[in-house]
Amino acid sequence: MRKKIVLIGDSIRIGYQETVREILAGKADFWWPDANGAHSVNVLLHAHSWIQHRGADVVHLNAGLHDIRTVWYGRRDLLVPIEHYKRNVRHLLQTARDAYGIRLAWATTTPVRDTLHHSVHAPKRDFDRYNADVLACNRAAREVCADLDVPLNDLYAVATGAGLDRIQTDDGVHFTAEGSAILGRAVAQFLEANFL
Repeated sequence: MRKKIVLIGDSIRIGYQETVREILAGKADFWWPDANGAHSVNVLLHAHSWIQHRGADVVHLNAGLHDIRTVWYGRRDLLVPIEHYKRNVRHLLQTARDAYGIRLAWATTTPVRDTLHHSVHAPKRDFDRYNADVLACNRAAREVCADLDVPLNDLYAVATGAGLDRIQTDDGVHFTAEGSAILGRAVAQFLEANFL
């Protein structure tokens, strides 16, 4: 019987999800929310409908790029402070594992190229992101995953290893079709190696 895998994440997940499904066709069935998963608070708010009620065997999760958005442009106030992010990741993983009995994987947040990202948002003065905050989120998630013995899929390393100049768009956050395919192949390989 094929495993049912749920993919949860932000627009980066939306970019790679079809590649994952194509690669693992015949080996697993997939579901993902139509909506962007956004920040960790949003994923927690939707955990019942996105995780508990899906009958999933495995859930591959990520949140981070929306957590590290600054509230205002020009100030380093994060939408979700790192200590809150860490608590959210822990709560999400513990609940999904212990209360719902689901096998889990966490994916690290992909890189932000500061200069490109700043150049897109400076004219609008809406919000900003910094790669240093991506690294802080990933450290926090890594600690939680190690403590809870949850497999970690290092998509940050996959993206940087592929060459951000080649696979990331000019906004310094999103990925080209090639970049999304590279991430999708990495997710499929990770799921197959750890859960199928």
